[in-house]
Amino acid sequence: MGTDEDPGPLVRMYAVTGGRARPIGESFDVVAVVTTLGMPQVSVGLSPEHMTVLRLCARPTTVADIGVYLRLPLNITRVLLSDLRREGLVSIDRPAASAGSMNERIYQEVLNGLRTL
Repeated sequence: MGTDEDPGPLVRMYAVTGGRARPIGESFDVVAVVTTLGMPQVSVGLSPEHMTVLRLCARPTTVADIGVYLRLPLNITRVLLSDLRREGLVSIDRPAASAGSMNERIYQEVLNGLRTL
C-alpha cells in the first residue's frame, strides 16, 4: 500500500480515539443531549473531530445526531464525548421527560439518526 492510499475506516477510528474503544466515566445513552460549555483557548490534544463536536453542540444535540454527523459508530462518538466531558468542555444530560415519557420529537430524531447509520 502506498502512502497516498486511504488507510481505511478501522485505522481512522483507531487514530481518532487513540486506540480506545470505550468511553471513560459515567455512561450515557444515545438520546442524551450534549451541549458545549466552552471552547478551549488552544486545541492542543483535541482532534479535528473533537473541535467539530464542540462547534456542532453550540446548540443542544443528541449523541445519535453527533454520530451521524461525524459518520462514526456510536461507541467511537461516545469516546470523543467522554474526552470532552472530562475536559469540562461539554455537558451530557438525559433528555427532559414530559409527563413521565420522553418527548416524541427526540424519539423521532434518534430513530432517523439510527436509520441513516
